[in-house]
Amino acid sequence: MSARALLALVALAVGGAALADDLKIVYTKRSLYRNLLVTEEADRFCLSFRLRSGEINALQSCMYKADHDRLVFDYAKSVMAGLLLAPAPKRVLVLGLGGGSIPRVLHALNPQATIDVVEIDPAVVQVAEQWFDFKAGAAVKVHVKDGRQFVKQAVVFGQRWDLVVLDAFNGDYIPEHLMTREFLQEVRSVLVPGGALVANTFSTSTLYDSESATYAAVFGGFVNLKREDGNRVIVARHGAPPTIEQLRAASVALQPRLARYGVDYAAVLAEARTAPDWKRNARVLTDEWNPANVMRGR
Repeated sequence: MSARALLALVALAVGGAALADDLKIVYTKRSLYRNLLVTEEADRFCLSFRLRSGEINALQSCMYKADHDRLVFDYAKSVMAGLLLAPAPKRVLVLGLGGGSIPRVLHALNPQATIDVVEIDPAVVQVAEQWFDFKAGAAVKVHVKDGRQFVKQAVVFGQRWDLVVLDAFNGDYIPEHLMTREFLQEVRSVLVPGGALVANTFSTSTLYDSESATYAAVFGGFVNLKREDGNRVIVARHGAPPTIEQLRAASVALQPRLARYGVDYAAVLAEARTAPDWKRNARVLTDEWNPANVMRGR
């Protein structure tokens, strides 16, 4: 397949946008899980996954060339709502690396914090370091491991985090074993009391009802940050469910610090909801019952 044809598929995958004349493939890398594709536009680099089927899925991460800290994607800005519940976390756990923009910004905001990043694919780590200004070190530690396995081990050893970010995608959707009630119960148990969870997911998924019911079953309630583009971020807490009023009150003090990263909390919270908008009889996803492939229409 020619590079031009490959880029055309990328454009279709991200919504059928017209192919930019200055968009070009600058790097490709194979891994055990998928092929990685880095593209360059006039103002940014972007990462996509090419699946074994040959399909190229939507962009996973982008970084502005002139401003590495400024977040490109709106979902990443919404993830920063977790700081409204944990404004000065000592320990942060991020499942899923992508281009590394979320742990990079969290480290810049909280250099005193220890950030554990779990990524199953070592090729993703290499690409993030080579192309997206991601740097691991004493404060930002990368664990090349399955996220569920890492959390299970953390439960056994009594490890706890103030903020947990779920941002793991396999190119198609969230891995099935990272969507179940049992997994979320494990995540809840590695949060300190009052600790915050933010999860990147989608409102357009056919899994929406069951996925929402599963989070509600474990956390009792959550703030739903839904966007018109289909992205949504779930904000939950180990303890009493957060309220929109609490998030807005906390945003007043944090907004000046977040502005340089492109985060506008007023915009992030504009579509926040707490009332259930999913089917009340939706079945909870479990390790025994999780027909995610069927429910996704595959």
